[in-house]
Amino acid sequence: MNNKHWAIFTNNASKKNNFIASLLNGKVSSGFNELRNKKGSLFSKSVLEDYMRKEEQHGRKIITNTAQNLKTMSSGERQKALLAHVLENKPDYLILDNPFDNLDIDTQIELKRKLQNMRHEISLVQLISRKSDLLPFVNTFFKLEINDLVTVEKVSITKRLQEKKMFRNKIPPPLKPFDFGEKVLIELKNINVSYSERPILKNINWKIQKGDFWELRGKNGSGKTTILSMITGENPKGYGQELYIFGQKKGSGESVWDIKRRIGYFTPAMTDKFTGYHSVQNMVISGLTDSLGLYIRPTESQLRVAKDWLLLLGLWHLKDKLYHDLTIGQRRLIMCARAMIKHPVLLILDEPTAGLDDESAELFVALVNKFASESETAIVFVSHRQEPNLNPDFIYELKMGNEGSTGSVH
Repeated sequence: MNNKHWAIFTNNASKKNNFIASLLNGKVSSGFNELRNKKGSLFSKSVLEDYMRKEEQHGRKIITNTAQNLKTMSSGERQKALLAHVLENKPDYLILDNPFDNLDIDTQIELKRKLQNMRHEISLVQLISRKSDLLPFVNTFFKLEINDLVTVEKVSITKRLQEKKMFRNKIPPPLKPFDFGEKVLIELKNINVSYSERPILKNINWKIQKGDFWELRGKNGSGKTTILSMITGENPKGYGQELYIFGQKKGSGESVWDIKRRIGYFTPAMTDKFTGYHSVQNMVISGLTDSLGLYIRPTESQLRVAKDWLLLLGLWHLKDKLYHDLTIGQRRLIMCARAMIKHPVLLILDEPTAGLDDESAELFVALVNKFASESETAIVFVSHRQEPNLNPDFIYELKMGNEGSTGSVH
């Protein structure tokens, strides 16, 4: 049987949840007549998160028969569990909402192979924000312009943006430069980490110096999050090991506050469930107060530097708009500026482009490249997806093994 398959290209202004709900409730748009009176299922990050919440609330596993619950699984393992679960209900069609986000390259290839093999038994509706994720057997194309579906006759590849037109101004200087004078910021020497006798990291050696621009790569479950938690001083596994954070050995009386104030940090999880109502301008300023959202009256100098950042981003006209009302691409730029506004000694960006469309991701990457070229801040950029225009000086790659992941520098 030759099933029809659809790709719906979305951007960060698309109201895809409205489309998904309509389709699953039987309100079939023209172009999807084959799905009328058919049973559909949704394969998405939001469905996984809902199952994780239910597991925590009820204290039992809901969609798996393994010893592990969803929360302790890697992103790839969760995706496999969800796919098996939704297919048990034998739907006529499956809605795939950005199914390759947060997956490493090998896991993406494996998932694409599974979807390829099932294409004759089930119709697939793929919602994607990155054109490189397009399944090769899809035969019908649409774009979702806010709430409107527009037919696409030929898939066009996004043209590369001209960086000189993106951010013309220099990045604003810090109000007060950090006085950390040492060249080496972070050093891990023969670091080993295990959890419940399960080895995670083996003999990790990594040195981050002032002004370095690193990309941290590795498969799902390879230990990237563990390494980040050691760099930020939060992981107790660093005690008794050769872990040096801003010149001090872990456990030698270092102040967690001193560590954190020198680090700018952003991961989308920080704001995915953020419920505060703050203006765009105040969200940028909150990077100076190490808070998520501003809870004090800003000073004139803080207002001035926030204006400079918003002018750089081209978002000054939105300064009084609520942060929540921005597109996801605009919110990521704001949070990147918030993390960088102090010119921290070290900037950590953990999966910052996950869920972004092609244009928004390219804009974000161009901003990070600009930080690297115009500041002394060291940058660690973590991503499963190899962003084509990212220009790191070095790559630190984790490779999984039976005794834990080992690291190598490229």
